[in-house]
Amino acid sequence: MIEDPDRCYQAAQSKDARFDGWFFCAVTSTGIYCRPSCPARTPKRENVRFYPSAAAAQQAGFRACLRCRPDATPGSPEWNVRADVVARAMRLIRDGIVDREGIEGLARRLGYSTRQLNRLVTAEVGTGPLAIARAQRSQTARILLETTDLPIAHVAFAAGFASVRQCNDTVRQIFADTPSGLRARAARTATDKRGARAGAGGAAGQAIRLRLPCRRPFSPESVLVFLGTRALPGVEALDGSSYRRSLRLPHGHGIVALRAPDGGGDGADERSGPSYVEGELVLSDLRDLTTAVSRCRQLLDLDADPVAVWEALRGDALVGPVVERDPGRRVPGAADGFELAVRAVIGQQVSVPGARTVAGRLVQAAGDPLPGADGTITHLFPTPAALAELAGRQPGAFAMPAGRRRALVALAEAVEAGDLVIDLGADPHEVRRSLVRLPGIGPWTAEYVAMRALRDPDAFMPTDLGIRRAARAIGLPDDPARLVALTESWRPWRSYAMVHLWSLPAPAHAIPSPPLKGRAA
Repeated sequence: MIEDPDRCYQAAQSKDARFDGWFFCAVTSTGIYCRPSCPARTPKRENVRFYPSAAAAQQAGFRACLRCRPDATPGSPEWNVRADVVARAMRLIRDGIVDREGIEGLARRLGYSTRQLNRLVTAEVGTGPLAIARAQRSQTARILLETTDLPIAHVAFAAGFASVRQCNDTVRQIFADTPSGLRARAARTATDKRGARAGAGGAAGQAIRLRLPCRRPFSPESVLVFLGTRALPGVEALDGSSYRRSLRLPHGHGIVALRAPDGGGDGADERSGPSYVEGELVLSDLRDLTTAVSRCRQLLDLDADPVAVWEALRGDALVGPVVERDPGRRVPGAADGFELAVRAVIGQQVSVPGARTVAGRLVQAAGDPLPGADGTITHLFPTPAALAELAGRQPGAFAMPAGRRRALVALAEAVEAGDLVIDLGADPHEVRRSLVRLPGIGPWTAEYVAMRALRDPDAFMPTDLGIRRAARAIGLPDDPARLVALTESWRPWRSYAMVHLWSLPAPAHAIPSPPLKGRAA
């Protein structure tokens, strides 16, 4: 809950956008809640209440400000930093699990009873998982109303509501308007900024245009170029400044295109960068919109708090100057945990182009072809079952040493059997332990998966070739044990320190790991 309301009020007075998503300001005299940076005049202190989430403000009876759109703020970075059950629950709710499996499914995934989980989440967030999911549905409905011409009935079910009436009631309560009213308002005020709206018709497959907000400073090139350099043929592509990839989603599949806005976006400057990323989604089933948006956000690390990272690392004599040069650098994420783990295993002791080639062959041999291929995006990454089946049917497709092939098969079988879960709700420490128990997978791979797939901000790979070269460049010893000891002061942001070190100019090298577990260097 909010521990220091007076400090929150000072942040609201200063219109500091850094606090957007951390807390929300509700005004008792108007019945409206806003983000801290709302441009409206700051109300009197006695009329303001503070809530840790938009859902908590809605539960208290406040409706969203139509001027600052508090429901569209970046997510709280707290859930990325923490690995406790509440943080893992919030990440899973954001991924849409409540809409797919209900509160019972969420509790089951976390190993708690629904009553225990509801109590824990309410104590931290101010309301329960169901209300948080309801707030998320309302935001999804608003996106569809404003960016497509889908019939309102289709919008209601695509957003996760059980009925059109439930959708209408929720929209009225949260936005003080009807669904058709929101659509008309968007047509009047935002069409010129976003360009033409998506075409009419109710079929899935039409493009949904999004603005994915983030905190400044933000360097979109730092993450888009990283992903593009490692783009997997058939699954990903970097076309100029636009990164595109396929997504395997709970109800179907999708293709997303992400890019920084032309000219930097609204109010951007060269140092701070844009405040959002432009996205375009084409989904086979619109029920996957919430999940697709969540995965795009984690792919680009849009919910991070770069100022907190900068303040923690800038004073360090060694890594501080590197961070100062590019304070908006992000840690690239992953669209799918299993895919990332497979690619990490393939990349061990292999150059980046070599790893792309090998993984691309597996995609062609075991990936699902997309029904409507979009240029170079032709396949979905293979499922664990498909990869394991390919190993038995066509072992020659695994153009790699036998030890690495065994590691991939063991990984696929563990994920398929449910013995290993690599998603945002998993405990990073438990996933690390499970990974290193598999044959041929060592600590480097476990740390890399924790950093990118599980969003652990404090992962560190002292044996990584790129890190050791960068360490020598800034005057650190490249001995792994001494590196770990000397980087303790970087906690809990060692993942961010690593991506800054990787950015240092160096001879061409393979970022991935040292030898496979049990093999000589």
